Amino acid sequence: MAARPGDETDAVVLRWAPVGEGGRVARRTSWWWEVARARVQGRAPQRLFHASLQVTAAGLRHDVELVPAWGTSERDRGAVAQGPVGARWLGRSRFFRYEVRTWPDRPARPGTFHELSRDPDVVAQVLVTAPQVPLLVWGRAAGPSGDMWSSNSFVSWLLAVVGLPTDVPPPDGGSAPGWTAGVEVAHLGSG
Repeated sequence: MAARPGDETDAVVLRWAPVGEGGRVARRTSWWWEVARARVQGRAPQRLFHASLQVTAAGLRHDVELVPAWGTSERDRGAVAQGPVGARWLGRSRFFRYEVRTWPDRPARPGTFHELSRDPDVVAQVLVTAPQVPLLVWGRAAGPSGDMWSSNSFVSWLLAVVGLPTDVPPPDGGSAPGWTAGVEVAHLGSG
């Protein structure tokens, strides 16, 4: 079911946005990666999407997502965990780290929205569980499928762990690299 951004009712809402909405570097490098991946898999390139959650609790909306650590200098960015990008040892540098953020009270952003729950207990569980994500290496295989760990993995992991649906595909036949890895890691109970 669709939801409206800015709704003040307790809710967990999945947001799909095109990869690179915040900058050209992510958009271009992700597109090159998708072109190469599509060629290896013998298919046409697909539009790539980034998943995040909009979690509203007690009238305060949080954007819950996994993003590069170097993207902002805002103090109140809601960082609750950090992990490495590319290789565990590279994570010593901020340029090779990601952050799990539960941004408080952010302006509404565009995207395709799917309401997943209005249960206040589930809403609270999502916010409590987000910092417990396994801090796997972004860009490396995770789970039996060999799908890589990514920002989408975090969202699908979180949904699976709290018992929310993970079968909500990105719009327009797009692709969400890492989604399968998050579901697999959640079901294996590993990291």
